Amino acid sequence: MPAKVYTQKEAKVTPIKKKTLAVIGYGSQGHAHALNLKESGCKVIIGLYKGSKSIRVAKRHGFEVMEVAEAVTKAEVIMIGVPDMKQAEVYENEIKPNLSKGKTLLFTHGFAIHFGLIKAPRGVSVIMVAPKGPGHIVRSQYKEGKGVPALIAVNKGSSKDSKKIALAWAAGVGAARSGILETSFKEETETDLFGEQAVLCGGASALVEAGFETLVEAGYAPEMAYFECLHELKLIVDLMIESGIAGMRFSVSETAKYGDVTRGPRVINGNVKRSMKSILKEIQSGKFAKEWVKEYQNGLPNYNKLLEDGEKHPIEETGQRLRSLMPWIPKKNIKGAQASYS
Repeated sequence: MPAKVYTQKEAKVTPIKKKTLAVIGYGSQGHAHALNLKESGCKVIIGLYKGSKSIRVAKRHGFEVMEVAEAVTKAEVIMIGVPDMKQAEVYENEIKPNLSKGKTLLFTHGFAIHFGLIKAPRGVSVIMVAPKGPGHIVRSQYKEGKGVPALIAVNKGSSKDSKKIALAWAAGVGAARSGILETSFKEETETDLFGEQAVLCGGASALVEAGFETLVEAGYAPEMAYFECLHELKLIVDLMIESGIAGMRFSVSETAKYGDVTRGPRVINGNVKRSMKSILKEIQSGKFAKEWVKEYQNGLPNYNKLLEDGEKHPIEETGQRLRSLMPWIPKKNIKGAQASYS
């Protein structure tokens, strides 16, 4: 059943205009939510740990900045904008002791709530507002008078006005200009994790590397393999985003179309789909969440090793050399760089 889409007709900022809103963390999503809400006429304060590099940035943007505990005490709606694996610690030490009945906790992703890393006390509402885009896009679209679509959800046991608050927050960050879709913490969390693991990050990167390796192992130049298996992927993805899969097929050659519909299913076949279903079951059962929490608590040894191994893949060296020949592609040294709002 298609999700209901709320627009500016149904979603107004009014329900939160007289409330104090706290944004805990001033990273990618945090800074975008805070700035957009402030410019929508809301009172926003920022909660950061003592010594945070973001204090100076938030103050420069005109916000009152205080330590997390004080921000939670003063605010009626509290957005937890710190990374998934840090949320439980921040919640237990600084947020939970300062919560009182009638306050609302807001998340931009359902992981911590759905998998029980955070359990709000009775009388405290739990909602989600999850824009479907990175913070800098949420911010830039708002400044242009547009908006990034967002998902909202209300956790069981929350107050009757929680949905209105979620809609109001989403409207305040600009989402009502495009569309707000209602979901649940379970649905958002499980579909988000599945998309990341099986298609968007895990699936796409593994497919690209496998294609590159297949051509190089067959004796073709790595440069040719890079162009055909990675560089041109953006063209295809852009066409899909603009017009769907059918629209992409309309835009490519007949030869490409025929190869697509006859050979694609041989690569992404029943075995791949069975693997996808297995990944989904691990997400649904909580197995992935437990594994990830344990990995994080142990200091990320496997995580770091796998990332280092990936950086040593021949496609990385080939790509770095070829990208230097393409002045139209922005050059970004991602590794070791710190986000502007970390």
